[in-house]
Amino acid sequence: MSEPPYVPVLPVRQYARTAYTHLRPDIQAATAPLWNLPPCPGVARAGLKNAHWQKELHRVRGAHRRHPGWLDAPFAEEAQIPALAEVLAECTGLSRLLRPVTGPERSQAQQSAALETAARYGCGVGVRVRVPGEWDSRTSEAIARLLTRAGPDVPVDLLLDMGGVLPGRPDAGKEALRAMDALHPLAPWRTATVLGGGFPQVTDDLLELGELHEEPRTDWHMWHEVHASGRDYLSRLTYGDYGVQPVTALAQERGGGGPPWGVLRYTTDHWFVLCKVLNEGPDRTAGIRAAAGRIRDLPEFRGATASAGETWLRDCAEGPLTTSKGTGQVTDWLRTGNVQHFTYAVRCLRRR
Repeated sequence: MSEPPYVPVLPVRQYARTAYTHLRPDIQAATAPLWNLPPCPGVARAGLKNAHWQKELHRVRGAHRRHPGWLDAPFAEEAQIPALAEVLAECTGLSRLLRPVTGPERSQAQQSAALETAARYGCGVGVRVRVPGEWDSRTSEAIARLLTRAGPDVPVDLLLDMGGVLPGRPDAGKEALRAMDALHPLAPWRTATVLGGGFPQVTDDLLELGELHEEPRTDWHMWHEVHASGRDYLSRLTYGDYGVQPVTALAQERGGGGPPWGVLRYTTDHWFVLCKVLNEGPDRTAGIRAAAGRIRDLPEFRGATASAGETWLRDCAEGPLTTSKGTGQVTDWLRTGNVQHFTYAVRCLRRR
């Protein structure tokens, strides 16, 4: 089985799962998500298996009947590890294409749970190595110990997570290469992926209502810098990102509400295009349709047939002002933004 060339980092939430299932079959086959369980602070072991996200987790598992992905719980509290191990093992056992994840900074209990699940079901394990700043050479020693515990018979996937790669971090490409140079010789990695999040943290003062705003795709630029290095392992290296959300979105707890506005998103070769819209009030419908129209009219707009994301933007822009049907909510805008982004990322990678 050939491994997909694109790895989006996604939360186990409905809008992310439906974005994945709304992809065209050829795009979905080229996409291997790294799913992340959201934080469940203070939830006791007995209650964890009945938590809200378990239903969504099983829906994610059902979406992976044909294509691989990974399942991580990076925010789990130590007391939750035993219950999480049961839930993750159940999901992996029912869909062996959904692989558990661990990392060098995880607890012994979490590492053991992931490695035991990988060995029991023969699915392998993802090793997520976080590099939020400069590469620390001591990390190699911790990973070597983890690989020794895994043993030679467990396939291992390297998930090099650079975290937020924004304009204030111009050396991210060099740090990614330093990390890959150190990690590549440690194991016969089944897959190796460089992940980074270039989508900005959207605040009220970042965007003017109804105006298009561009932010550079700095994670994509990092990927090009890595590929320009000429390293011998580049032919086996996979690209990953955080879709059209900032890295910090993974840590958001369920509920809590949000601002009275939202954002329509579009991806071009060099930019994330954002447009802030009101999510309430008498001008809501007209504002959302106008924003969708501005994106549809971009020279870089790929046409309504490019993906379900572009189709939604076209239909929203051309809908009647007399009804709000088809203008969506925040989760619809996230799903639509991710669908167009995933599709475009896969097609760009294929062209390479």
